[in-house]
Amino acid sequence: MQVSIETTSGLERRMTVGVPAEEIDSEVAQRLQKASKTVRIDGFRKGKIPAKVIKQRFGLGVRQEVVGEALSRSFYEAVSKEELRPAGQPAIEPVKDEEGADLEYIATFEIYPEVELQDFAQVSVARPVATISDDDVAAMVENLRTQRANWNEVDRAAADSDQVNIDYKGTQNGEEFPGGTADASDLVLGSGRMIPGFEDAVIGLSAGEEKTISLTFPEDYHAEELRGAAVEFAVKVNAVKEQVLPELNDEFYEQFGVKEGGEEKFLEEIRSNMERELEAAIKNKVKSRLMNQLQDLHSVDIPKALLANEIQALRQQMAGQFGGAQQMDMSIFPDELFADEASKRVSLGLLMAEIVKAAEITVDNDKVKAFIEERAAGYDDPEQVIQYHYSNEELLNSVQSAVMEEQVVDHVLSIATVTEEATDYKGALTPDPVVEKEADESTD
Repeated sequence: MQVSIETTSGLERRMTVGVPAEEIDSEVAQRLQKASKTVRIDGFRKGKIPAKVIKQRFGLGVRQEVVGEALSRSFYEAVSKEELRPAGQPAIEPVKDEEGADLEYIATFEIYPEVELQDFAQVSVARPVATISDDDVAAMVENLRTQRANWNEVDRAAADSDQVNIDYKGTQNGEEFPGGTADASDLVLGSGRMIPGFEDAVIGLSAGEEKTISLTFPEDYHAEELRGAAVEFAVKVNAVKEQVLPELNDEFYEQFGVKEGGEEKFLEEIRSNMERELEAAIKNKVKSRLMNQLQDLHSVDIPKALLANEIQALRQQMAGQFGGAQQMDMSIFPDELFADEASKRVSLGLLMAEIVKAAEITVDNDKVKAFIEERAAGYDDPEQVIQYHYSNEELLNSVQSAVMEEQVVDHVLSIATVTEEATDYKGALTPDPVVEKEADESTD
């Protein structure tokens, strides 16, 4: 087998492969010989069909089958011989495919990039440090009460924090605009769900009252055609309701699995859940900060095939959020919508893989076991959940990947500088703001 390789651009390689004619022709002959003993053709006895007839009838199909197998086999033999790691499937272009002549083809493909790891001592990560105060617990209890609140209709004017049921119709220059009309819509005043000024204008209205509101859409509104537009909303209030919070009693506590121990046990469970949430939030924030720094520290070339695969995965994920992708036109989600996130994921994946390889990290089965047990602890039958994880290969692989990622983070943090950042419970749970990287300005 003859192999020659050229670099066309970046990660792309163009490999010309030649497979000896004898290898192809002999395999075709063997298969035709085997077929002659079993096939049936009208006018001939089984096993007595002349080789010429067999070749005329089946020769082309058999050759295509043999060539297809030879292309696949020889390609992977060639890349193995040349110590190349293809990223995605190759584009195959047959150059010569004739009986009695060497098979020759060109395979164009991308390879995985070489990732040069930098000194992790350059990395400095701030780890949030926070405690849960009694006020934090009290605020959480009030939040839980709010989530289970009832809305009782009242005969008075609407006030801030009330829920109103309204009909409204929005017009621009006398014409209705898309998304500006609704009937029997529930709105909590002060929630900020509507554009600025709308909710304030409804305060003071009672059931049955109507009002026309003149407003201006914000300049950064998501619908471009409405940015800065002057509009009017004709509003009618159908009902006004005030929020009634549930009492703190055994019936309320039981909704959260606390059947005994009353308020003391309930508050203990709330604090315990908050501590787990705080621990997870701090871990995720440290990981996110670390990943951002690692990406800033490394330059990783991204194979187009891997990027395309990740974009498709993100597209499927978004379609799932809209109720599934089976009957959805996926073209409504353009590649550009996912390109940045996909690029980040692919580069991080390549970087993490290189760290695993360089540090010779292997998945810690004890950590996998602890991970599964922690996940199962929240279920009624933890042992059944644990057994399910170990019996489901796909699920187990996902856990192992998550644990491996944690091990990589721990490895890098053991070399990096880690400082403490004092904050409160709410601050620790609030994700870091996304910082957009500025494009490099030309100095020409």
